[in-house]
Amino acid sequence: MSRAEQANIEAANWLMARENGPLTSEEQAAMDAWLSASEGNKAAYWRLEFGWEQADRAVALGQGSVEQIEETAPRHTPRWRLPTAIAASLALVFMAQHFARNLSIFAPATDGGATETAEKSYATPLGGKRLVGLEDGSRIQLNTQSKVRTEMSVNRRQVWLDRGEAFFEVAHRKDQPFVVYAGDRRIMVLGTKFSVRRDGDKVVVSVLEGRVRVDEVKENRLIRSSVIVGGDIAMAEGAATLVTTRSEEKVESALSWRTGMLSFDEKPLPAIAAEFNRYNAKKLVLEGEVVSTIRITGTFPSDKPDAFARLLRDAYGLDVDDTANEIRVSR
Repeated sequence: MSRAEQANIEAANWLMARENGPLTSEEQAAMDAWLSASEGNKAAYWRLEFGWEQADRAVALGQGSVEQIEETAPRHTPRWRLPTAIAASLALVFMAQHFARNLSIFAPATDGGATETAEKSYATPLGGKRLVGLEDGSRIQLNTQSKVRTEMSVNRRQVWLDRGEAFFEVAHRKDQPFVVYAGDRRIMVLGTKFSVRRDGDKVVVSVLEGRVRVDEVKENRLIRSSVIVGGDIAMAEGAATLVTTRSEEKVESALSWRTGMLSFDEKPLPAIAAEFNRYNAKKLVLEGEVVSTIRITGTFPSDKPDAFARLLRDAYGLDVDDTANEIRVSR
């Protein structure tokens, strides 16, 4: 059995143990020690956890069912029960990977820590998402049509968001900031959860937890800075930076893409159509001034523009022409 296969089995056992109820302090300590033992262990657990979350969401949305595993490994598995535990673990691995089949998930290639600076690049296609585990224990989740470059070492943690959107879960390192560059904006943190979306020169930073500093930089010279905390959203373009404070609901709405959903609050229909078009080859096309004035509140699957168009037809009496390449909405 390869090291990767063994890590998958052990990760599945830990995940099943957590699903059965809270871990004891001794068990939590043992799990933390296992995660810290190698980057391969962390990557295996993150992949499995992420895939299992997608399975839960699929069931909640009625997209399928997950057969329950009748035999699960106990918290402390005796040696003679190991084959059963492995079988249950492999079943869990298979199901999690099945529900994550449309996601490209990256695991670090080696178990050792980064000792030399090396630039790496990760990207997603239209409608794709990707979970990237970094050498320092941080994670990046890429949204549709996004690209990042990373440069990680024992002394430096840097990421360039070349296009699109990414959610960052940054592992804390004392006195070593994690830096994200997006256009002429530099985002600096020590350890937190936040997203950065770049659309040309426009950069939007949404903070879920912790504190983030957003710098405007010109020719390697700091122009001005803004500090935002959990619940804040900073929108920067050119010389202007607008910060909306203590807006937890807006942050959650901005991050709903991580679970395959799009959330809107009194959003104009043209802006909603543009969001759907970020994720799908079949585009929503609006015709008529009346259609453009409609505002929508709700949460919808990002990969179902046809279902959204049918809701518009039923709710507003709009005409919907669904062709092979586009969905035309008019009145």
